[in-house]
Amino acid sequence: MQYILLVILLFVGAIESIRHRKLTVAGAIGGAITGFCIFLGAGWYGIAMLALFFLAGTLATGWKRQQKKEMGMMQERGGRRKLGQVLANAGAAGFIGLLSLFLPQYESLFSLMIAASFSSALADTLSSELGSLYGKRFYNILTLKKDKRGLDGVVSVEGTLLGLLGSLVIATIYSIGFGWDSRFFILLLSGTLGNLLDSVLGATLEREQWISNDVVNFCNTLVAALVAGAIYLIMQT
Repeated sequence: MQYILLVILLFVGAIESIRHRKLTVAGAIGGAITGFCIFLGAGWYGIAMLALFFLAGTLATGWKRQQKKEMGMMQERGGRRKLGQVLANAGAAGFIGLLSLFLPQYESLFSLMIAASFSSALADTLSSELGSLYGKRFYNILTLKKDKRGLDGVVSVEGTLLGLLGSLVIATIYSIGFGWDSRFFILLLSGTLGNLLDSVLGATLEREQWISNDVVNFCNTLVAALVAGAIYLIMQT
């Protein structure tokens, strides 16, 4: 019964996201499939994290749209997310969820890794979408010298704190579903590290146009998941 309900929710969500021009058709289909895989690894709390990320990302992207256009910050297609963007932000979580289907004995590990990937994804989204709007001073992540607002690899104190807030929200949802313990702090740490990695890659490979923003996003979510998984396994020994 729960799988029937899940399919209905994912179908309705995909249709509504297309109708309201939040996702392209390919993005909505990919998001629904990814959501199903995430459910396999983290259940309804995984779906809650996915939904929250999508909602928060959509709101953050649309916030002060005109100002972002003037700053050259708006995404292609008016902010609509394409398949590549969906997989860049949630693909790692979907793959980990799929692994749990074949390795159910590692369900606790995989659910934490899924949460870590969303912790990093939401941290990055809030940092980039809102940090450039509300930041006061902007610095290159590598040199710590002042740099131009909105450039790849440029950070601000305000943006970093907004990113930490994103990780905090995901960690809270996970803890409500899976228990309040050290994993809460693992998610804060891994999400923040993933967000910082995003900036480092942005200041180097992305700024040199060697890799795309989608690749950067996938890397930061995957690394966050791996960091959280490694810390969890070390603490279990």
